[in-house]
This record gives sequence, structure tokens and C-alpha cells, in this order.
Amino acid sequence: MKYLPVLREIGITFLLALMIFLGIHYTLQNTEVTSGSMLPTLSIGERLFINKLAYKFGSLPERGDIIVFAPPPEADPISETDYIKRVIGLPGEVVEIKNATVKIHKTDGTIITLDEPYIAAEPYYTYTSPVIPAGNYFVMGDNRNYSGDSHKGWTVPCDNIVGKAWFVTWPFSKSGTAPNYNLPS
Repeated sequence: MKYLPVLREIGITFLLALMIFLGIHYTLQNTEVTSGSMLPTLSIGERLFINKLAYKFGSLPERGDIIVFAPPPEADPISETDYIKRVIGLPGEVVEIKNATVKIHKTDGTIITLDEPYIAAEPYYTYTSPVIPAGNYFVMGDNRNYSGDSHKGWTVPCDNIVGKAWFVTWPFSKSGTAPNYNLPS
């Protein structure tokens, strides 16, 4: 009987540790940038936390969000590595890349030209997407001319999205909130 309080304390400590572990596991993911497609915003080797709950409770990705997602088969049929890109086009819209600018043809007929100070260089290609399907997003890397992204003809289904970039953890000199950018919606 004299060991009962000690066993109870160990059990409570174990349960608290388990709850903290599961809470972190299901809400955050530590991700490393493995390609240069998001330069200059994110460099190879940078590490960041991804908020896995960002889009789980009715909230949807917004233009300018940096997301981590499992690439659709059209993007890379054999990849087991998640991609990290910026949301550019929303469901129902058409994305037009022409004369080094990105224009969004919205569902109400208006056209917006994106101001993108975060890109490495203006895109040198021309592309017009089909209408982005419901529940899908058009994504691009900030290193436009060296990024395998939606301008190659694919979109990202919402179900493939792991989460939203939340906090840069490495290198320490760049630590802080992730460089999501508020673009017009």
C-alpha cells in the first residue's frame, strides 16, 4: 500500500506525457525544405513547423498561404516527399501567367494582378490554367522559373494538404512566423 501513491504519480505523469505527445503529433509537423523552389523565401535546409489543424475546422487555404502537401500523382507519381508551395489560385478561378505577371480571373468576372515582392524572378513562361476544380488549389513556388508547380498542369486537392507553414525554427537567424503573405482574395 505504501507504493500506491508513487504508482499513481507515475501513472499521472505517463498519461500527461502521452497527452502532450499526441497533442503535438496531431497539431504540428516539423518539416525541412528540401528544394530551391521556394527561394528566396525559404532556403534548402530551413526547418519549420506546419500547423496541421489550420484547415481542419472549416477554415480554407487563402491566397498567399504557404502550404505543405502530398503531391498529386500528376505532379510526381512516385514521390514520397511532401511539397511546399504558395497558394495562388482558389477553386473556380483561372490563373493566367503572361508578360511576367500573374493574373487571377475570379468567379465574379473581375481580374486581379498579383503584386508579388517575395518571388525570386518574374516568370519567363506563359500559362493559362483551366478553371480550378472545386476543392482544389493552384500553387506555385516563389522561385517561379525553377519550380515544379501548378503551371505544369495540376492542382492540389484539399485532402492532400498537410497544413500551413506556421513558424521557422532553423536557422535561428530566420526564426519567427512563417512568411505567409496576404494577397487579395
